[in-house]
Amino acid sequence: MQNLPNLITAFRLVLTALLAILLMFEQSTGIAFLCCLLFTIAAATDWVDGYVARRFEAVTTLGKLMDPLADKLLVATALIMLIPLGRLPAWIALVILSRELLVTGLRGMASSSGIVVAASGLGKIKSILQYIGLGTLIFPLGLLPIPYLHHIGLAVVYVALVLTLWSGLDYFYKLRKVFLAKEEGKR
Repeated sequence: MQNLPNLITAFRLVLTALLAILLMFEQSTGIAFLCCLLFTIAAATDWVDGYVARRFEAVTTLGKLMDPLADKLLVATALIMLIPLGRLPAWIALVILSRELLVTGLRGMASSSGIVVAASGLGKIKSILQYIGLGTLIFPLGLLPIPYLHHIGLAVVYVALVLTLWSGLDYFYKLRKVFLAKEEGKR
């Protein structure tokens, strides 16, 4: 059954696809501004769908699956598409995406063991900084009279990278018993 939070999440997925398509074009000021606007709206829906789901008790199993997936797809799209534009080193995208995949796998293992892993405060700060940094890198060059705006965005992404690694290590530490546990009946 569709509900408003799930529709908002689906909207974020549509915006992410549009963003990917638009970032393939030469980044004129107009296209880059539209990309930044799409990214910003999509990032804002990350907060909105969760708020609406909790506020109106509309949390669904589909939403629990799709919301974090939509968040990761939005960040992955921005990370990957900024590489050929020369605005982000590929290694940063690789490290962030690797962490996201590892944590998602760990959370899946925990879930299969009956352990629910909620997003940590550190993970939420990491996400906000990723959104701010990536949005700044997507923003059109030279539109505002702010010197080194993209350098500022890259610096924010570096801080987000540190928090990404830190929160990833935190997840592994907190759930180390899940992935170190021996399976019963196999030995």
